Amino acid sequence: PRGGFRMSEQDQNPQANVDLGELKKIRLEKLQELRDLGIDPFGSRFERTARAIDIKDRFDAMEGQTVKIAGRIMSKRRHGKAGFANLQDLSGDIQLYFRKDDVGEEKYEQFKKLDIGDILGIEGFVFRTQKGEPSVHVKEFVYLSKALNPLPEKWHGLKDVEMRYRQRYVDLIVNTEAREVFIKRSRIIKEIRQYMDGKGFLEVETPMMHPIAGGAVAKPFITHHNALDMDLFLRIAPELYLKRLIVGGLEKVYEINRSFRNEGLDTRHNPEFTMLELYQAYGDIEVMMEIVEELIATVALKVNNSMIADFDGEKIDFTPPWQRITMLEAIKKYAGVDFDLIKTDAEAQEAARQLKLDVKPGMSRGELINEVFEEFVEQKLIQPTIVYGHPVEISPLAKRNREHPELTDRFELFIMQREIANAFTELNDPIDQKGRFVRQMEKRAAGDGEAHMMDEDYINALEYGMPPAGGMGIGIDRLVMILTGTTSIRDVILFPTLRKRD
Repeated sequence: PRGGFRMSEQDQNPQANVDLGELKKIRLEKLQELRDLGIDPFGSRFERTARAIDIKDRFDAMEGQTVKIAGRIMSKRRHGKAGFANLQDLSGDIQLYFRKDDVGEEKYEQFKKLDIGDILGIEGFVFRTQKGEPSVHVKEFVYLSKALNPLPEKWHGLKDVEMRYRQRYVDLIVNTEAREVFIKRSRIIKEIRQYMDGKGFLEVETPMMHPIAGGAVAKPFITHHNALDMDLFLRIAPELYLKRLIVGGLEKVYEINRSFRNEGLDTRHNPEFTMLELYQAYGDIEVMMEIVEELIATVALKVNNSMIADFDGEKIDFTPPWQRITMLEAIKKYAGVDFDLIKTDAEAQEAARQLKLDVKPGMSRGELINEVFEEFVEQKLIQPTIVYGHPVEISPLAKRNREHPELTDRFELFIMQREIANAFTELNDPIDQKGRFVRQMEKRAAGDGEAHMMDEDYINALEYGMPPAGGMGIGIDRLVMILTGTTSIRDVILFPTLRKRD
């Protein structure tokens, strides 16, 4: 079975068919029995000298030694005047051996009444059973926390998947794979920080509440500050604040940030998510391409000890250099449409209709290029692929390409059909930037709730002079999904956003 749960409540309780309410009632009665005996069921500080993994990995050196361990009881079985249990801590599990003659009659009675899920402190010596399993021969034990709710018998079927997210604490108890994913997530973020720090970037913090929602095309969450009597937006991206720091002379900055977007829920989207954003003065998208390849390849190798990751039946190879292709080349390759030959909005609209796309009135050539790309190309991008050369209309913060001013110096990284990173040569012309904000405001006025707002202070910052710069955002949650072989974003976020229950 998936996870570390070995034995159901029925295995250690003769009332096999009672409902959960009845089981909890029985546990509450046991709780009272302990208190009547003067035993604190919820214990206190316990000094451990070993973990489960220490005993297994260093058994030869530790055999015969007295150890103190603590953790949760995950299974139990008795044989007359002796019994076994499995104790689980974060490092793994270890077998415990209880013998009535060693712990005494009173303690052995307590052992007999232990429930799956109880947390104990154990003192005993390390030995190997006749079957050869490293174990701890218990001499003394204390209650550290009495479990009143029984653990589920099974916690991996589709019918329980939502409960795994709603009660993540139970998921982490019984699902070894879930714990491993979140431990690996922590390591991934640690390795990202080490890489960025090693490249001379300065980690900074920028506001999470913004007076103007900016930095991305997304619908924000709105809150209200009572004392100031003003609406604020939970940030959809830290971009405009980080670029203010580039103006201020902090030449290489990054932030591992929480951002919020008022969007739907699916296997790739959660309204609250984590990004890495970084900016480098005097750089451009070529610098960002080099960084994204090296960063992700480095993290993959350090965390997985391999440049290959298994994901949904595919073997993803992170070995640089990665495939690079322009957006127009990708559309021509996968959709069979050559937008180099399509020069007007009307021609683009007709081409999109031929592809059975929904063409809204007034859609521009650039917008339709993006529509065709999303519909026909993204699904084809499995191995790490850098797609560059996005239309100006969908890239209001990116610098125009010198040879093709209708396009921008922007790229997106796709892996397994997912956008993992988005990078620009940053627009540092305040006049051009203001003009693009104006066009975005026109979209908002026409009903596009995701279009950019006008940020006069950001324009003011640019007017002081921002050096040429490259910038990039990397979706941490999606990167963790790829590196852990996890197909749903909810499996890499400890407490994902969920719909209300009826």
